[in-house]
Amino acid sequence: MARKTTAPNLEQIQDALRAHSFEVTLTSGSLRVEKYGCAAVIASSSQVGERLGSATGTDTVVAYRERPGAVVAGEISRLLDRGYQKFLKTSKYEFPATAQQLQAIHQFTEELTQVTGGISLYNEALGTTSDLYQYDRVRGREALQQTASQPWELGDGH
Repeated sequence: MARKTTAPNLEQIQDALRAHSFEVTLTSGSLRVEKYGCAAVIASSSQVGERLGSATGTDTVVAYRERPGAVVAGEISRLLDRGYQKFLKTSKYEFPATAQQLQAIHQFTEELTQVTGGISLYNEALGTTSDLYQYDRVRGREALQQTASQPWELGDGH
């Protein structure tokens, strides 16, 4: 018969991260984790779930408060995909991501997932996934299309 396994709590994860050479800083119930010039902020899933309204009542896994990204001027950047190239975006800057930055983000994310006991998804294991997708060919297209006010009403042209 299989034994029930207990997921590590935030303090145990903090110790495991430090044992794997991550720089860990405790900030208001969350952990800021850094390595390879990348960083992420993780918290217990119940804290993130309460903020999003999807709390399960268990404190068994961690969730991202800020997704992994390269550190630019002390700020964690978001990865933006524009279809032809990936960009790093902060509150002040936006610039093209280099291959070394993308490899560092991917390696950091994989190691963080393994140490925290997260689930490694197939598409994420293939390469770096972006936080936001904005293709230039479809930008502004949603403003051109008008929707019907009610689902049963026909829009213009029908």
